Amino acid sequence: MAENLKGCSVCCKSSWNQLQDLCRLAKLSCPALGISKRNLYDFEVEYLCDYKKIREQEYYLVKWRGYPDSESTWEPRQNLKCVRILKQFHKDLERELLRRHHRSKPPRHLDPSLANYLVQKAKQRRALRRWEQELNAKRSHLGRITVENEVDLDGPRAFVYINEYRVGEGITLNQVAVGCECQDCLWAPAGGCCPGASLHKFAYNDQGQVRLRAGLPIYECNSRCRCGYDCPNRVVQKGIRYDLCIFRTDDGRGWGVRTLEKIRKNSFVMEYVGEIITSEEAERRGQIYDRQGATYLFDLDYVEDVYTVDAAYYGNISHFVNHSCDPNLQVYNVFIDNLDERLPRIAFFATRTIRAGEELTFDYNMQVDPVDMESTRMDSNFGLAGLPGSPKKRVRIECKCGTESCRKYLF
Repeated sequence: MAENLKGCSVCCKSSWNQLQDLCRLAKLSCPALGISKRNLYDFEVEYLCDYKKIREQEYYLVKWRGYPDSESTWEPRQNLKCVRILKQFHKDLERELLRRHHRSKPPRHLDPSLANYLVQKAKQRRALRRWEQELNAKRSHLGRITVENEVDLDGPRAFVYINEYRVGEGITLNQVAVGCECQDCLWAPAGGCCPGASLHKFAYNDQGQVRLRAGLPIYECNSRCRCGYDCPNRVVQKGIRYDLCIFRTDDGRGWGVRTLEKIRKNSFVMEYVGEIITSEEAERRGQIYDRQGATYLFDLDYVEDVYTVDAAYYGNISHFVNHSCDPNLQVYNVFIDNLDERLPRIAFFATRTIRAGEELTFDYNMQVDPVDMESTRMDSNFGLAGLPGSPKKRVRIECKCGTESCRKYLF
């Protein structure tokens, strides 16, 4: 039996830091974990729980990482080397004092409710950092994701990050059978490249910016094309390339998304990704979501209303993008490895230059100008995402976008 186990290994469920904490608790040195007699009694601050000032000396109640709350101790400021944690503690304290008492200078002693809030805020930050790490571990795109909440104590969402459609029961995505043989898809497209083969125009310029009017479909090169990864007709398939932040809005709109980088006009920003389901299943789920007060159903009605994307539980960062009646993102239907016109990929492109720090939005009831039916078969009404109402029967919902052009109601 032992011979059969040679070369086998078992994954440890504890993290590196947890194992180090166990060594310190047991007062054991472990060279493999970097725990020696010299640093055996080096303790790490997990977060700060309370504050007081005695004469001119500041003290902090410290929760030590790896130790229970009962082992927390009061420490003078000069003993603490955790500059980042100290700054964040005082930032949270000042913000909450302004909210409660309209002052920012801390008292000599914190009342229990204020101290408890600071502990909950510290725990929330740790939970959000773990969530942020999980999201980044699952993303396959270049752009990084950060998470911020400076508004309330709301924490991570029950949400599974995916990078492409998750196909629901009874639905098949057929892979494309042929690809282009172009030497240069932009400047010397053989047979019009992939867009020409589908009787459509090349979508991008040499900077990867979309040059088609909204409503026209985009046909990108696929896995069977002879062109390489750097082909100018491969844009959406490369995924999100900007660093983005999921943040808590301060005006009651829940979570939102803002860009951490400048985005040029007509540049691809993200796809709307979720679980592809039938319209019948969407009707069933929509009734449940109505009772819960939220839904993320997006109709794929390019040629006919047969399928819907549900991003309520499976999705990417587009799950958190809010509505605006004056949005900075425009929806396009994209076809790459699957040419079934009933199952387009939904891509968002910037309608204008978007500044770093600006929130990203799209119109949940987006309308596009009618397009010649010989050029496209695009329906003029995109689907719903993110608010109550099934994909077929709309509920009249008050709009909170706050723009000058606000329609007051979404549907």
